[in-house]
Amino acid sequence: GEKPGLTCALDRGSLGFPFGAQLPHSFLISPPVVKRRLVKLVVNFLFYFRTDEAEPIGALLLEHCRIAEEEPSVFSISFIEEPDRKYYFECSSEEQCQEWIDALRRASYEFMRRSLIFYRNEIQKMTGKDPLEQYGISEEARFQLNTHQA
Repeated sequence: GEKPGLTCALDRGSLGFPFGAQLPHSFLISPPVVKRRLVKLVVNFLFYFRTDEAEPIGALLLEHCRIAEEEPSVFSISFIEEPDRKYYFECSSEEQCQEWIDALRRASYEFMRRSLIFYRNEIQKMTGKDPLEQYGISEEARFQLNTHQA
């Protein structure tokens, strides 16, 4: 069976690649609706646009979500709050699909927070000093490993 969906072209510029490069992708959702869209990843938001408009018509906040490879050139995004609803993306190649999976997994605040804590601890081990101390934020709860932000 063919998957219902929403076809998109992704702007790689927001992923840290040269601006202006357009890549074909398909963005598939349930219920079965097929529409051509452009999508752009900006920090932890995946914005989507009509092909003939400059303003986004919506966005997915990439927090508390799961990004999974479904097939060699297809991945999905699902959210903890709505586990039965999946957004499917079809890429033109397996390599392109892996690039997007990696970029989307790195886009969340939680990933960035864990990375900051990891590197903070590594620097502290090497230098004996807390690198966040100079900014007066070393005691903030969001920078503590055992604290979970809602």
